[in-house]
Amino acid sequence: MKLLEGKTALVTGAARGIGKAIALKFAAEGANIAFTDLAIDASGLATEQELQSLGVKAKGYASDASNFEEAHKTVTEVVKDFGTIDILVNNAGITRDGLMMRMSEQQWDMVININLKSAFNFIHAVTPVMMKQKGGSIINMASVVGVSGNAGQSNYSASKAGMIGLAKSVAKELGSRGIRANAIAPGFILTDMTAALSEQVREEWAKSIPLRRGGLPEDVANVATFLASDLSSYVTGQVIHCCGGMNM
Repeated sequence: MKLLEGKTALVTGAARGIGKAIALKFAAEGANIAFTDLAIDASGLATEQELQSLGVKAKGYASDASNFEEAHKTVTEVVKDFGTIDILVNNAGITRDGLMMRMSEQQWDMVININLKSAFNFIHAVTPVMMKQKGGSIINMASVVGVSGNAGQSNYSASKAGMIGLAKSVAKELGSRGIRANAIAPGFILTDMTAALSEQVREEWAKSIPLRRGGLPEDVANVATFLASDLSSYVTGQVIHCCGGMNM
């Protein structure tokens, strides 16, 4: 039997990148997939078809994760279409880097709202669903910079530190209802975001990683699969670093 057979997962920001890799891995392990993105464009439709080709039910939902009402509406639609939500992955996120003294209020607010408030929105919406079914797994995508901080990323680091605190608090609040909450802290992962960096910067970054390479989205997806499955049934309130040892 596959690890996630019969379960339904909701993954935010999953039309591409790490979110897509998580959705594909979950589907390969038998989970039905609901995923969101700001718009379900050609890329989103392609992701939907790719997931369906794995023999599971899959549907993309256009949703602004940072909007409280939209998040609740999306969860209502997912429950109507799939019947339940067993796994929530809060993956939606952006960067708007800049030094603190030059950072605009808009840069700060956008990152906090999309990266952190979106997780609150969706956790708030799925909590009644998971409480009714007496179980569920919530996974927040944090970052190593949410633990160590990073110059030029005060907004991003704060949002990811918030994701960790949010997961730990939810784990304490909802553990008695059989609901687990954990966070994953990826390091340097090779995505479209990091592809924008120069080859020299990527090489220098790799030198600081004990495993001497950047991670793949699939590396993060493997950790997420563990946390989503019953293999981690006694794991909650934890932060798992997926960073090749760069943040020990």
